[in-house]
Amino acid sequence: MYRLLVILLTLLSGVASADSHGDERFSISLGVFVTDRDTDTRLDATGTTDTGTDINFEKDLALDSSDTVFRLDGYFRFAEKHRIDFSVFDLSRDASTPINRDIQFGDTQFTIDTTVDTNADLSIYKAAYTYSFMQRDKGYLGATAGLYVADAKVTLSESTLGQSAVGDVTAPLPVIGLRGQYELADRWTFRASGEFFFIEYEDIDGSLVDLYAGVDYRVLDNLSVGLAFNSVTIDVDSANDDFLGALNWRYTGGLLFLKFDF
Repeated sequence: MYRLLVILLTLLSGVASADSHGDERFSISLGVFVTDRDTDTRLDATGTTDTGTDINFEKDLALDSSDTVFRLDGYFRFAEKHRIDFSVFDLSRDASTPINRDIQFGDTQFTIDTTVDTNADLSIYKAAYTYSFMQRDKGYLGATAGLYVADAKVTLSESTLGQSAVGDVTAPLPVIGLRGQYELADRWTFRASGEFFFIEYEDIDGSLVDLYAGVDYRVLDNLSVGLAFNSVTIDVDSANDDFLGALNWRYTGGLLFLKFDF
């Protein structure tokens, strides 16, 4: 992943000697996001020193490791060097499977061979301000600051015994990074961004890395078709009363989209 970041920053640095393009005020992209996911989670019991079981959602609970979801992206340029970017998509999944070991999730223990129903709701909301400190006729390079919000709720239940456990967390993570674009040819544009968050404070230790790179082809003056790659890693270990446990969520995927410019 960090090798991809080096490549991303190298490509963006090429904008310094290029000339910038793109004067649209508002743009919206509607896409299909094909994701590959790997999710490790632990939810500790409250009021004790007992730690929960480290669970891999895909291997232990049979949640799909690959899925296709709709995704909305866009930006609003409110001044020559200033814009707001946003993204919204849903990565929720559910599954039902007999478990092959005892699982302690929060205050509830699920015993081996029982059938556990899992409902994993995960909605992603991203918003970031970008200041273009470098502009040319064919591209720009800008500094970004914003929020990456992961609204997650995981429910494990066993209907026969009436057992259930819920882990619920909304993580608004402040991110900083770089964003840029470069006109490769008359109708071809390369776009990329890298956003980051790191914290180590008292009872919380966490990080987020969000990398995006894509190219689009302008079919009409206000319509483009594009293909992009997005990779995100969220790693949080918390002893805070609001969330006791650990999260290590990774998703990568390809994005096929239509981009409308106004």
